[in-house]
Amino acid sequence: MGVKLSQLVARDLAQDCEITGVTADSRKVKPGFLFAALPGAKVNGRDFAGKAVSAGAAAILAAEDMPGLGVPVIVTPDPRRAYALAAAAFWGAQPPVVVAVTGTNGKTSVAAFCRQIFNALGRRAASMGTLGVLATGPDGWREQMTPPGLTTPDAADVAELSAKLAAAGVTHLAMEASSHGIDQRRLDGLTLTAAGFLNLTQDHLDYHGTMGAYRAAKLRLFETLTPTGATAVLNADSDAYEAFAGAAVTAGQTVMSVGEAGQGLTLLARTPTPGGQDLKIAAGGQTYDVHLPLVGAYQASNALVAAGLCIAAGEEAGAVLKALETLEGAPGRLQRVGTSAKGGEAYVDYAHTPDGLETVLKALRPHVTGKLIVVFGCGGDRDRTKRPIMGRIAADLADVAIVTDDNPRTELPAAIRAEVMTGARGAKEIGDRRTAIRAGVAMLEAGDVLVVAGKGHEQYQIIGEVTHHFDDVAETVEALAEAGRG
Repeated sequence: MGVKLSQLVARDLAQDCEITGVTADSRKVKPGFLFAALPGAKVNGRDFAGKAVSAGAAAILAAEDMPGLGVPVIVTPDPRRAYALAAAAFWGAQPPVVVAVTGTNGKTSVAAFCRQIFNALGRRAASMGTLGVLATGPDGWREQMTPPGLTTPDAADVAELSAKLAAAGVTHLAMEASSHGIDQRRLDGLTLTAAGFLNLTQDHLDYHGTMGAYRAAKLRLFETLTPTGATAVLNADSDAYEAFAGAAVTAGQTVMSVGEAGQGLTLLARTPTPGGQDLKIAAGGQTYDVHLPLVGAYQASNALVAAGLCIAAGEEAGAVLKALETLEGAPGRLQRVGTSAKGGEAYVDYAHTPDGLETVLKALRPHVTGKLIVVFGCGGDRDRTKRPIMGRIAADLADVAIVTDDNPRTELPAAIRAEVMTGARGAKEIGDRRTAIRAGVAMLEAGDVLVVAGKGHEQYQIIGEVTHHFDDVAETVEALAEAGRG
């Protein structure tokens, strides 16, 4: 399989050649490859250009000329975008319908919900994001193409995976669009049918530096990546709604607002039930009664954005809203793990930001008649400013807060916990996460709810530079079993 370099970079070249692959990783270069020498936070790809040529690279893509390499060097002011476009042109195919969703919290759930809705309506669909690439069909076909990993894969991986999904008969793809992924141009090769926005709260300031830069990265999904004439599905209940609606309108997109303040899909009423919640939704002049089998106001919000994306992709509104009644939560997203011997309920959730933790605790409160217990921590080598904030949220919104270790990485675990504890008045401190989970389970009685927050689907804990196996779901299940035996 080979494609002319001139086709990949969309320009006439005096020195053209056949390209057999596209990568930004010098270790993956094979004879005939185009190597993208991308600037990075820690290393610069130009430092590996010579190694790439020695491995057989036929051409280099870079931000500046590098004479003397003996191969064509394509110079571009935005090499990351050029790399994504070149990879997309090389692989050629992608599912005809692609929707993407951004937001601080909820991306994984919305991508999974879209895939499930498309399946319910007879489509072969896939989701791509934190939980890897999962393709499913209405006939029960299921293929986990990649394991959990980056929210938005590398641009060349996105292009290759999209082509493989199309070859497998997938017609509808739902993408998580992380701020890192958008900023690093990983989605630039996709042709989007619609894009969604959920919320904007503090996160990733270690990467973006300021909330303004963080917001700008997410706005780029609408300003640059979503085509004119496509649909922007926006959570009208978010404080950032006006900014995203303005960007979408300026870019020539149709805005579908959803939520309590939404006009496209209006949430008229929401009633918590033991197994989820009953929603009354207005759409297209009609009112629909929907039982959503998931707890929490934020899951209702996520479901509405997912429904909006599916409607924007051409599905009929009534059928889409009916499909909400069949949704299953994404693993590690307010996942009900089990019941204690005394009747208390245990959940695991990925909430690792101030807004995420607040949202989860408020979502569970209507289902609590006794105590609301939370076990949580903060990761090391990440945004330190959120630690006391999360401590305060846990202390204010839970009846019992247990501060433990998350992924301390190269920081001292005790120092991280100390920063969290400055905001968590009255909280218990138990460093060992396994012990902390068991302490939370031991407190459960009838009417109580426990949520183990922070890691969700993750099956590891990083201490120092060593990655250890650790699964919050499995640990909570075992703790419940031990308490039952006791």
